[in-house]
Amino acid sequence: MPTRQTRLVGYACALGAGSIWGTTGPLSTLLYAQGAALTGIGFWRLVLGIAAILAFGLTHRDLFQVDRRGWLLIGLGGGALVAIFEIAYQFAISGAGVAGAAALLYTAPVLVALLAWPLLGERLTRLRIALAVVVVAGAVLAVLGGSRAGVAIPTTLRAGVVGGSLAALSYVGTTLLARYAVPRYGPMKVLFLEILGGIVILGVVLFAIGKRPLPPPTPGAWIYIALLAAGTVVLANVLFFNAAKRIDAAPTAVAATIEPVVGAALAFVLFGQRLTVSGTLGLLMVVGGVAGGYLEEAKGVRK
Repeated sequence: MPTRQTRLVGYACALGAGSIWGTTGPLSTLLYAQGAALTGIGFWRLVLGIAAILAFGLTHRDLFQVDRRGWLLIGLGGGALVAIFEIAYQFAISGAGVAGAAALLYTAPVLVALLAWPLLGERLTRLRIALAVVVVAGAVLAVLGGSRAGVAIPTTLRAGVVGGSLAALSYVGTTLLARYAVPRYGPMKVLFLEILGGIVILGVVLFAIGKRPLPPPTPGAWIYIALLAAGTVVLANVLFFNAAKRIDAAPTAVAATIEPVVGAALAFVLFGQRLTVSGTLGLLMVVGGVAGGYLEEAKGVRK
């Protein structure tokens, strides 16, 4: 039975992970102002992230011991999902703003709950369906009531919605894959394989379509990329894994839903991206609906 101190550390780790993930949108927006291309940010973020993971692997050599199934399923399949996410989410941020992109991304957990019924045989309840409706409606309000102030490379709202939806779908695929792969391979090995696969696939595709991932053009851009890699790729995942060791999965995930709130707050402070009243309500609906879904899942596990 975990002690009170252990639980507090677990919640702190989960809140830390969600808060760091919430910097993705603001840091990406700062990168646009430095002249970084939408198609190159994700690639270089992954490259710097894998460098840190490889350093970890120097003292944990079993990280590189993977069977063929793992390379194909996680490296190729998971890598493809990561590659899609890295491009799609940048278009979501530039087209729908930080809060709108985060709201669209957070439709993923309810999609996981819905798809887990036919794919994994998990129970689909009326409450899950109702929460899914709340989250999707909230995402619509957040996107329509959002702002793209301060975005140096704006795309259309339609491109933002498409990008956010693709990012959410890739998140769904990654989550369902993790439910299978993490118990068999461990979290760090799954993270390593997905990021490595994402780098290779993203690099091949970008070169093939003539969108070579150019390095960040300024020292400031390199700093923002390094912060994204160290924070959102490495540190946030380490904190989230440590939270999962100390508290149940559902409260860990609930605490991490602070991500879109942090992102929206930073976007307001840094760029003046104001949400309308309906947009604020929509963001709260997304966070509340996702948190409610995780808490319901926890109740089902206890039963």
